[in-house]
Amino acid sequence: MAKLRGGERLAIALAEIATNLSKPATLRVGFLEGATGPDGDPIAMRAAINEFGAPAAGIPPRPFFRNMIAAKSGEWPDAIAGLLKDHNYDAALTLNLAGEAIASQLQQSIKDTNSPALAPSTIERKGFAKPLIETGDMLRAVDHEVKGD
Repeated sequence: MAKLRGGERLAIALAEIATNLSKPATLRVGFLEGATGPDGDPIAMRAAINEFGAPAAGIPPRPFFRNMIAAKSGEWPDAIAGLLKDHNYDAALTLNLAGEAIASQLQQSIKDTNSPALAPSTIERKGFAKPLIETGDMLRAVDHEVKGD
């Protein structure tokens, strides 16, 4: 019969992992409460109008957020598992690092969204044809936060 050595060290290591994982935390990524543009308008509202459109105002939907989630969310579980392992199963640190990465993916989705095309009148007013980017406020407002429960 084989003998197992180091049982006490294993128990200590497992207890540390369990302690790190038992601290509940929540990750939020997107346009967080309190993010406003220079004129005081809530950036989350501006983002929602761009995401879902405003038909009465002639604004078509440009689903940058939903498209990012559809394209990238399949990568997140393995990435988070790897981060947990790399950071001694510290859930809060892992979620913070994952939040930074997901926020970056969201910013890239804003930059990559090019359709539907802007109306000629909008292009004339802005001086360029890139949807979702006018002042850069929405792009800069993408953020993340980790809160303990």
